[in-house]
Amino acid sequence: MDEQPEPVHGAGQPLDRRAELSEFLRTRRARLKPEDVGLPDFGRHRRVPGLRREELAQLAGVSVAYYTRLEQGNGRNVSAEVLDAIARALRLTNAEHAHLTHLAKPKAHKKKQAARPQQVRGALRQLLDTLDGVPAYITGRRSDVLAWNRMAAALFGDWSELPPQERNWARMVFLKPEYRDLFVDWEQKAIDIVCLLRMHAGCHPDDPRLSALVGELSVKSEDFRRLWATHDVKEKTHGVKLLRHPLVGDLALQFESFRLSDDSEQVLITYHAEPGSASAEALRLLASWGTDATRAGTAAPQPYNP
Repeated sequence: MDEQPEPVHGAGQPLDRRAELSEFLRTRRARLKPEDVGLPDFGRHRRVPGLRREELAQLAGVSVAYYTRLEQGNGRNVSAEVLDAIARALRLTNAEHAHLTHLAKPKAHKKKQAARPQQVRGALRQLLDTLDGVPAYITGRRSDVLAWNRMAAALFGDWSELPPQERNWARMVFLKPEYRDLFVDWEQKAIDIVCLLRMHAGCHPDDPRLSALVGELSVKSEDFRRLWATHDVKEKTHGVKLLRHPLVGDLALQFESFRLSDDSEQVLITYHAEPGSASAEALRLLASWGTDATRAGTAAPQPYNP
């Protein structure tokens, strides 16, 4: 029997914010080449991938010793102005810039708030039900699926048949073979999920449920370990998803994400097809089957108490 690799983090233990900060800065620096930032390249004399620490410090206008301490995970007392300068030097995206700020200057979180069950307002459940013909669902912390409508169940599977703790996109994408078949570009879907988890880790480094999830997936999925090691972060709010449904075949669906104003950790995600397209006809076919296609998740699932 093959030995299982050690998990990235101990189950239930908080993520190491200093290690996260260190690895994030190191991987962002490694992806830049001198010519990307207008510096001379000395070719074979370079001993490290990407920029050297002294080059990055020069670009950011800070001392090498200061930047070195920051890259070693010591973000204590770092100013917003310095973080902005480093973000510009590293060519960070807005999402990466926010992630760096969360790692270097974490805000205090009330443990009681973090432990609250993730609940979806009744009016939002009604809204999901009224989106007839439009697959829609609401996600919460750590990519947990909190609520969905009949069309989402027909498209992605009947999540009501899963225990609440398994209604999680990361677990489904990495641990359930049927989702590899469902997503035509499974790799991109996996990348998107890992990037979202990284963003959550930056905002909530003391989340034991996230640490347990990362530990479980790092043991069970080589693909997860590979993608988690990149330290990439991004938030994809809209786009096109290509699916290969076992009953209606290939679909090309536009997705849109709407972050709720009264709970920024909850996101409403909808899918729709171009009018008159084969994908629109496939969605109508799924809708016509109704409960014959799936025992839909419209019966309110139990709140997930993390």
